[in-house]
Amino acid sequence: MQARIPLADLRAMVGQELGVSDWQLLDQARVTAFAEATGDHADIHTRPDSAAAQALGGTIAHGFLTLSLLSSMLQQFLPGVEGYNGLNSGFDRVRFTAPVPVGSRVRGRFTLDRLEDAPSGGLALRWSAKVEVEGQDRPALVAIWLNRFIPITGT
Repeated sequence: MQARIPLADLRAMVGQELGVSDWQLLDQARVTAFAEATGDHADIHTRPDSAAAQALGGTIAHGFLTLSLLSSMLQQFLPGVEGYNGLNSGFDRVRFTAPVPVGSRVRGRFTLDRLEDAPSGGLALRWSAKVEVEGQDRPALVAIWLNRFIPITGT
């Protein structure tokens, strides 16, 4: 794992694209495991032979599976900030803009829109995030993602 980056370095990145993650394969085994974990066994995700899947040419990944990958994608180039622990605090906007066919590879693209000092002594970050599907022009997901970074205490 990479070392946490200094806060000053992160502040200097506001308004810039921070990075693009590696490609991740969304194969049927991963989609099925997500269905098991969440209880969402819709045919469009789990049964390649269903009429719903056939209409799209095969099964597609859950939108929430795609969304859940944002954390691991971001951590590839932002493993953390020195002196802080990161938390998800929500989304101002999430749109699933294109299906992700099972067997596709996806990657995340992140721009740090805002970084502010929070009243609690922590940090409030806002990201523009996209999940791209290899070989497709349209992203699978676009989001405005909010994080809090809280000071590490008692180490």
